[in-house]
Amino acid sequence: MRGLLARVLAGCIAVAIGVARADLGDFALQKVLQASTEIFGDTAVDTTTTTTTSASAAKPYADWMSAIPDSTPLARLNIPGAHDAATWNYTSATQASLSYATRCDGVTPQPPQTYRTQRRGIGDALDAGVRFFDLRFALDPIDGGLAFWHGAALLSGRSAVDDVLFAFYAWLARHPREVVLLSFQYEGGTKEGAGFSGRAQELLVSALTEGAAGEYVRRDGGGRLGTLGESRGKVVLLRRFDLDEGRYGGLVLPGLHLSPGRWPDNEEEGFALVYNDTTNATAFIEDYYEPADLGVNSTVAGNVAAKLDAVRMHLEKAAAAAAAVNITTNDADGEEEEEEEDSLFITFASGEHNTNNPPVFPETMALGNGTEATPDGGVNQQLAAVLRDMQGSRLGIVVLDFFDEPEDLVGLVIGS
Repeated sequence: MRGLLARVLAGCIAVAIGVARADLGDFALQKVLQASTEIFGDTAVDTTTTTTTSASAAKPYADWMSAIPDSTPLARLNIPGAHDAATWNYTSATQASLSYATRCDGVTPQPPQTYRTQRRGIGDALDAGVRFFDLRFALDPIDGGLAFWHGAALLSGRSAVDDVLFAFYAWLARHPREVVLLSFQYEGGTKEGAGFSGRAQELLVSALTEGAAGEYVRRDGGGRLGTLGESRGKVVLLRRFDLDEGRYGGLVLPGLHLSPGRWPDNEEEGFALVYNDTTNATAFIEDYYEPADLGVNSTVAGNVAAKLDAVRMHLEKAAAAAAAVNITTNDADGEEEEEEEDSLFITFASGEHNTNNPPVFPETMALGNGTEATPDGGVNQQLAAVLRDMQGSRLGIVVLDFFDEPEDLVGLVIGS
């Protein structure tokens, strides 16, 4: 009897220790998620269910990929994206609180509306159906870790790249049939003389390959987009940075390498970027982010129209390519490329003309300024009409500023 009691007590103690360890694991995850909130948003994981609790109540597109066949190439999906997704929390208060750290070389950042391109956090964007996230990183002001920036604006002094990646993993763990595409771009305007140093490269490679990244970042040797089925529950990387050949010459990172050396600046007509030299896999990209050719005294409506024209043209190319119509375009080197059915298309509907008079801030470009100067609204309102006309067409990735307005915009991208 005494032996049985001892065994029962030992079993109870073991269960208690197991529960305590589980609780500690939950606490540790919550701690990391709490650290991520200034960039990811106020999303906390409820470990007793398979759902994510967030500020967003209605989530009709939280699992929109789940009903799509596994065999579907990712290139054939219509994927809503968030441009500069980490900027949503960059307000006057944020800028003031980080004034001691930003740039660190005496250069005063521009007003917050110059940098802010979203107003809802990444967690809310995921729940709303956004699946592509444009993220800009660099070393923090003391070179201690990787932080999120937009130009000279440090977006958070607390949320590091590692923290935010864990928040993505936590969301995917509860939405295992979804896929998230993360575009990481090195931000060079953080301080005078800043560069993608060995320290920054080491930290980024570690973040994208070690620990939990081994479970949640799709690893297949890189250079291919693949299908929905092989990517479910995973992050697919788009790498808008180059590593030092001397340091990482033999390293093959996962995902697609969209080299900044092959990405022309502010190209109105769009361009072709070969991301796999062996297979000649190509991305067709529109990133006409600033209609500077209009001059510095152009109208707000004129800027919106110029940006919308570039977006519409590129979406029509994506649709035509999917309809097996071969369209010839020029790549970054001026050589002809054929747009094929399974090529990747990325259309940035985001834009600004901050140096214009009056300034066309990202929010003005996306939503208009609410006056007779933009009678038809901004790019987003007019894009919604374009998307309604293109229902049933393949669009590719459509990257948005202020994705939440109009409220049906994300749904129109997904449903096309």
